[in-house]
Amino acid sequence: MQTHAIRLFTDVGYDATTVADVAAAAGVSAMTVYRHFPTKEDLVLYDEYDPVTASAVLEQPAAPLPLRIGRALASTAALGTSQEKAFLLARLRLMISVPALRARHLDSQYATADAIVTALCGSSPSPVEEFQVRATAMACLGAAHVALVRWAETDGEGDLAGLIREALRSVFGD
Repeated sequence: MQTHAIRLFTDVGYDATTVADVAAAAGVSAMTVYRHFPTKEDLVLYDEYDPVTASAVLEQPAAPLPLRIGRALASTAALGTSQEKAFLLARLRLMISVPALRARHLDSQYATADAIVTALCGSSPSPVEEFQVRATAMACLGAAHVALVRWAETDGEGDLAGLIREALRSVFGD
């Protein structure tokens, strides 16, 4: 469904495409689309990277928090196939160009930060620990976002993980 949605949003336009159009292209009912993607924005923004990112953070060797989170973000940016690259590029282009998606993207940043905080702090961190980890995670995610936008603006040229590392160095230094 998501692949059909991205194709339609790209070809026809985000505002001109309805959930019913996506359902028809996918050969399912609109109710089925809504069961998997509660909002139209979710058809673009939803991914399963939060648990992957949280696991990647935990797998990093002990290091200062920005380095640990940054390495995890760069490691999860490795794109396997040209199809994955094209799909991510299409999603990013939509996210950049559609105001409603730009606004909702911040929600996904919060969700990723929540996953990182839970992974590093457990379910009941102290307020100070939670604040420090969340602030660092959001700074890292902000830098990664800038790298993703740059990568999309250059049609996916270059090494995405390298761009993320470069953006993180701009924020935190070496």
